[in-house]
Order: sequence, then structure tokens, then C-alpha cells
Amino acid sequence: MLTVRLPRNLEARLNKLSTRTGRAKSFYAKKAISEFLDEQEDYLIALSRLEENRPPIPLEEVVKKLGLDR
Repeated sequence: MLTVRLPRNLEARLNKLSTRTGRAKSFYAKKAISEFLDEQEDYLIALSRLEENRPPIPLEEVVKKLGLDR
């Protein structure tokens, strides 16, 4: 369980979005937190690679490795 206090402007925006879409505010809070954590974890991986002086991975290799070239 997590309780978060939001500034009034963010809470108002979240309320408006929730009302317009019919989704719970918790749906959007979970989605935002999940996306933030994904980005931070990716950032830390990239930072670690830089600190270890490991070579970059070319985009083409990543695309192929993930099967996105199909």
C-alpha cells in the first residue's frame, strides 16, 4: 500500500483524466510509476556501461537481438 500526496494541480489533472476516461486514478498512478521505474532502470544500466568503459551496442544489433527487424 502506498499513499501519495499530490500538488493540487496534479490532482486536478488526474481527476479530470480519470473522469474523462472512466479509469481509476490508481490505474494512471501505477502506469506512471511503472514507466518511471523502467526509465530509471534503463538509465542506470547505461550509466553502468559508461562507467565500466564497455563498448556501446549499435542500434541495429539491439533491433536484431530483440527480434524487432521482422
